[in-house]
Amino acid sequence: MKLALNGSVMEASEAVISVYDHGFLYGIGLFETFRTYGGIPYLLDRHLKRLLEGCGQLGIPYEADQKRLAASIRELLSVNGLDDGYVRLTVSAGEAELGLPAGDYDRPSELLLVKPLPPPPPAGGKELRLLRTRRNTPEGHVRFKSLHYMNNIIAKRELLASGASAGAEGLMLSRDGDWVAEGIVSNLFFAEGGVVHTPSVATGILPGITRARVLELAREAGYETREGLYGWNRLLEADEIWLTNSIQELVPVKALTDEEGRTRPVGRAEPGAIAMRLLSIYKETTIIGRM
Repeated sequence: MKLALNGSVMEASEAVISVYDHGFLYGIGLFETFRTYGGIPYLLDRHLKRLLEGCGQLGIPYEADQKRLAASIRELLSVNGLDDGYVRLTVSAGEAELGLPAGDYDRPSELLLVKPLPPPPPAGGKELRLLRTRRNTPEGHVRFKSLHYMNNIIAKRELLASGASAGAEGLMLSRDGDWVAEGIVSNLFFAEGGVVHTPSVATGILPGITRARVLELAREAGYETREGLYGWNRLLEADEIWLTNSIQELVPVKALTDEEGRTRPVGRAEPGAIAMRLLSIYKETTIIGRM
């Protein structure tokens, strides 16, 4: 596969990042993942806004040119033989002296990677399994999408060892309480009595771009939305549950499995009406974004 490092397209085997890069030494860097529709990256402006806000807090003087990035993404898709793809934009602090920084960084690195989109999730929905791994506390006042991803890796290893069904997602509780937080690579939603609920950012979750978009679309469609603190038992009573991320959009949950391996269906164990309506509206917005 070919990639783009600091604006230059090259074979992955040719790309070089210094061993003194503080992204490697200390995990000082951020990334965004999103997908394209018709070769156009969806909600790129929102992803860049979140990225730039994080870079500002970390002292990384990254300047994002949205038009340039969109053109680079189109080029990468083309040279890799892809019509659409999964895109990861990484900004690392860059090379600096060994030791914690005394000021801002001045040589950040920008890395663009693409790969084929994953197969669509099961039409009937996924299993959502409660994990013992807790969501760690955020790096700042809210969670960054940072290069320090160990909490998610440990959660993924637990999920793989649990005997969960293929394609299942793991659910972490908050560090400072028994509140449902988020999945390993997803934000959580549920509906109850026609009201759309999602855990508050106070639980330590990543404020997902797709999460925010789905909340907007739900309100525009006439649903009441609430962000709050919810326990596992609240999910057991939900009419329907779904997950969101920028690659797989909205994914219904058909079954819940607790820490002891006990599984029970969600609602009628089929995609719920609200999730399916919001998914349809979401897909419509991706088409409009290409017009």
